[in-house]
Amino acid sequence: MGGPVWMGQERVRVPEGELRLLSAREVLDARREGDALAGDGGGRALCRNACLLARALERKGRPVFDSGRAVLDGLRVEDIARLADAWGAFNREANPSPLDGEEEIRRRKKGWSTRLMSAFSGACSGCSALCPRRNGRNG
Repeated sequence: MGGPVWMGQERVRVPEGELRLLSAREVLDARREGDALAGDGGGRALCRNACLLARALERKGRPVFDSGRAVLDGLRVEDIARLADAWGAFNREANPSPLDGEEEIRRRKKGWSTRLMSAFSGACSGCSALCPRRNGRNG
């Protein structure tokens, strides 16, 4: 799917396409757009989630929706909630918090170190054979 984010993935598949991780600025912009879309009425959380999905949901590398309003027009409330929950869980897994606790941090560090080692297993062995390792100054 995508390149490494803390040795993980930056996209996750959903039936509607792929959800990608967003930068902090993209999340803030989605919140602002959602607040403006909700206006003084209710539904602020729904509008914020719709605007977040407009940025995060893609098919073949292109956004599925061009705005939060388009998400509200194109998806049911249940689908917006399900996709927003999936994005939230994916984001929490990819961007751990120190508030997750010591045990959770150890689990993730172990997972990251395992991924790093398996990602390179055998990949460089052909190149390494051509350039044997040298120890010391002259050899």
